[in-house]
Amino acid sequence: MEALQTYFLPLLYFLLINVSVTSPSNAARALISPPSPSFSKIKAVNLGGWLVTEGWIKPSLFDAIPNKDLLDGTQLQFKSATQNMYLCAESGGGAAIVANRSSASGWETFRLWRITENTFKLRVFNKQFVGLDSEGQGTNTVVAVSDSPNAVGTTFEIVRNSNNANLVRIKAPNGLYLQAKTSVSVTADFPEGTNWGNDDPSVFLMNIVGTMQGEFQLTNGYGTEKATSILKEHWSSFIVEEDFDFTSKNGLNGVRIPVGWWIASDPTPPWPFVGGSLEALDNAFSWSEKYGLKVIIDLHAAPGSQNGNEHSASRDGSQEWGTTDDNIDQTVRVIDFLAARYGRMPSLLAIELMNEPLAPGVTLDSLQRYYTAGYDAVRKHSADAFVIMSNRLSAPSSTELLGFAGGFRGSVVDVHYYNLYSDVFDSFTAQQNIDYVNTNRSADLSAVTRANGPLIFIGEWVAEWQVKGASKEEYQKFAAAELNVFGGATFGWSYWTLKNVYNHWSLKWMITNGYIKL
Repeated sequence: MEALQTYFLPLLYFLLINVSVTSPSNAARALISPPSPSFSKIKAVNLGGWLVTEGWIKPSLFDAIPNKDLLDGTQLQFKSATQNMYLCAESGGGAAIVANRSSASGWETFRLWRITENTFKLRVFNKQFVGLDSEGQGTNTVVAVSDSPNAVGTTFEIVRNSNNANLVRIKAPNGLYLQAKTSVSVTADFPEGTNWGNDDPSVFLMNIVGTMQGEFQLTNGYGTEKATSILKEHWSSFIVEEDFDFTSKNGLNGVRIPVGWWIASDPTPPWPFVGGSLEALDNAFSWSEKYGLKVIIDLHAAPGSQNGNEHSASRDGSQEWGTTDDNIDQTVRVIDFLAARYGRMPSLLAIELMNEPLAPGVTLDSLQRYYTAGYDAVRKHSADAFVIMSNRLSAPSSTELLGFAGGFRGSVVDVHYYNLYSDVFDSFTAQQNIDYVNTNRSADLSAVTRANGPLIFIGEWVAEWQVKGASKEEYQKFAAAELNVFGGATFGWSYWTLKNVYNHWSLKWMITNGYIKL
């Protein structure tokens, strides 16, 4: 018996360990050794706006797009010149378009899908597309009933007045123009000629109430050939080797790199995205190793968008991620690709499975199913990389992931702390912001930090606020308070972002100009 134990127990141990690395099951996860507890807390900076476009970080990327104020996701409202009322998708969609609203809100707002620089799909509140009535025996009544953008008769041309770009006419697929005949009758049967006067029912005042400047807007706005040229120049110049040298010399030990789901299909990603970002990520790993930095790969944009924001590459502000198993499976394949490519790189510290999923559109159940599969995908290729699970924005509780994530070795929960994006901060003074960090953020961090729970990562924060005309000294005190409190995060933190046209959002500018000392 002792001989059998001597032979079979080591063999069994060998098999179990290999199963846990290559194809972990629920039982096998417990056998995976946790990452080394001796790791140094991460003090990192986000390379935002580099491999996932965010127009507010570098607006000049969009300068050469024709009709650049009418990109995908632009929100428009149309006021009839004759009715003096707004066009409206009755019931938010599924019925006719009318022109009887004196004020405009959700049902009166149309989101663009850009086809060419002048032609568009118009999507309404309930996600149907505007088109011509196909059930009315040849009628030209304008309706919003189609759930498919590929339905016949759903592409319209927006014709702008040469002297006033906000005065428009809308040309329907039948070659005629929309007109508001009455408050409840909008039809596509007005002829070509117009004097653009207030007596013309085919004239509308167009109001732009929202825009998006993300990866989808840039690539579809330029088209594949031009977008490829624009982005390859951006990838090779916005973040360069010198930035990794600067980072390592200024008290930081890592970078968090946002990527989009299409990187897994490089060099020929699905339309409208373009190839080339994978080469830039390869460079980042080489430079990180050279300068002694750790890398966190962050899936910032998931298929279908996990939050509807431009930084998740949403086309029109819709949040579609997690609505189907196929969608989740596709995202797992992206994580598997990244883990397979970089899992054995010495500079890889962690893979973040998803940035800022938004509740309630992303359900806790779908997120946990994905996080389980994503964790397993990482463990197939790396036994010691940390796996970061991001808290849901607008979740009922900031602690909802702690028990779940605590069941996975080497797991980390990501929380984001900004003194922004809430009217709570609108009237705060500089001192009130500092006090909020010292008191409220300290309490927030304590609430998610548990002795036997997952490590906590403050994946995004910034020394910016709503205070107008604050002095350099006030910014220094604010940044110092954040560094002091956020330094208590058990995994570490990452500043948003390294470079930005807005100075306080640029850690490089903040360090160089003495606003932040690490």
